[in-house]
Amino acid sequence: MLSDISLGRYYKADSLLHRTDPRIKTILYLVYLVVIFIVKTPATIGVLAGVIAVQLVMGKVRPSVIWKTVKPVLPLSLFILILNLITIRQGNTVFQWKFVTVTDYGISRAVLMAIRLVFLILSTSIMLTLTTTPLKISDALESLFSPLKIIKVPVHEMAMMMSIALRFIPTLIEETDKIMKAQVSRGADYDTGTFLNRLKGYITVLIPLFVSSFRRAEELAVAMDARCYRGGDGRTKLNPLRLNATDLLVGMFLFVCAAGLVVMDLTLR
Repeated sequence: MLSDISLGRYYKADSLLHRTDPRIKTILYLVYLVVIFIVKTPATIGVLAGVIAVQLVMGKVRPSVIWKTVKPVLPLSLFILILNLITIRQGNTVFQWKFVTVTDYGISRAVLMAIRLVFLILSTSIMLTLTTTPLKISDALESLFSPLKIIKVPVHEMAMMMSIALRFIPTLIEETDKIMKAQVSRGADYDTGTFLNRLKGYITVLIPLFVSSFRRAEELAVAMDARCYRGGDGRTKLNPLRLNATDLLVGMFLFVCAAGLVVMDLTLR
């Protein structure tokens, strides 16, 4: 069910990554985002999988939570795999039927792109959403982008919008699940019939979902206004971010792993 999806949810635990400064985790996420799309060799991909596994252990994330996080992107990953298989024509032909041609290079690229998508979701989840609350993500983004205030960029407002968007991902998933259950109880069918009929059936979900989203946005705006929210000017923080030695050690360890992956990949090419 949609309510089982963990994408965008905060996973409460007492782990090393949960206690790490969110600014360090945000920087590391950007570093691994680049690394995921740089590495190409099978050996480096295997080592990268090991590093991500180490991150999951450091975050004390249960396998069931990992599966719920990855499961929603598997259909998209499969679609990317098939699309690359039938569109890439470089290399030696492995299989050919009518207009479909599969090559060895196409297979390697397709598998690589599918793996990259899964790694991207895992890295995003372990570094940000699963181990960091939306409030801490907002504080980290505001702190990292604070130099932009010199050129009058509304850093606080931008960070607030991004954290609210992350926070409402699981809320919208739960709302979609409730609407679908309510429509099924009224006789709606989302599993049988032609693809076009099933697509039309989802209109009965989208319209109530949009209405609910706008209602929640209005309630949030009223709540913020009632608490005299006026942006970032003059605001103080109850728990200001502070770096300590453990944060720096975790950051250095994972950064060295990322740098080692890049060097290893360039060496093996």
